Amino acid sequence: MSPLSRDQLAQVLAADIPSNSYVNLGVGMPTLVAKHLKPEQGVVLHSENGILGMTGLPAGQTPDIDLVNASREAVSLMPGASICDHVVSFSMMRGGHIDVTILGGFQVSVEGDLANWDTGQADAIPAVGGAMDLVAGAKQVFVMMQHVDREGRAKLVRQCTYPLTGHGVVNRVYTDLAIMDVIKGQHLVVRGMIEGMTFDALQSVTEAPLVLAADCCVIHP
Repeated sequence: MSPLSRDQLAQVLAADIPSNSYVNLGVGMPTLVAKHLKPEQGVVLHSENGILGMTGLPAGQTPDIDLVNASREAVSLMPGASICDHVVSFSMMRGGHIDVTILGGFQVSVEGDLANWDTGQADAIPAVGGAMDLVAGAKQVFVMMQHVDREGRAKLVRQCTYPLTGHGVVNRVYTDLAIMDVIKGQHLVVRGMIEGMTFDALQSVTEAPLVLAADCCVIHP
């Protein structure tokens, strides 16, 4: 049994994004999703630093140092893309105009709470960014993260111990082991698991209670 690599996880998540959606990708691992989106999906990517209609930088193209996403990665523009200031960009986020946001996470609780900006540890560097605006305004919040932290501790928990980004905001979680929907205040429904993973093994590394969906599938990148 091999957990999904970050790139494989991004591929799985990209395939689940509804066609013709307006999507914001959070900093870090979620930006990998962009390179797995297919043109026929019609997905329009938004970046909170003021881009609507960005795409990855094609191989061989010289980067424009003034054209970067919120992760400060060089990007390119789709035909019809637009550039705007932070006021307009954050209005899109807060005003309910983003269909899906994909964010990283330190912890997700059974209540659908998300903690992704500060671990509260002495050596941590908090990074609020636009995540609080995104979880408040996006129609769906997907979280993309490793199933456990570097010390092997569960990141899917009964109650977050880190400072919250938002309360009751997460709809679905994608990890290197499974895909789960949040049934707020009850449990997480397992929609898919990697090949070779058993439900009991998954529960053993998950603090939040899990329920296996009748149509749970094997995840294939």
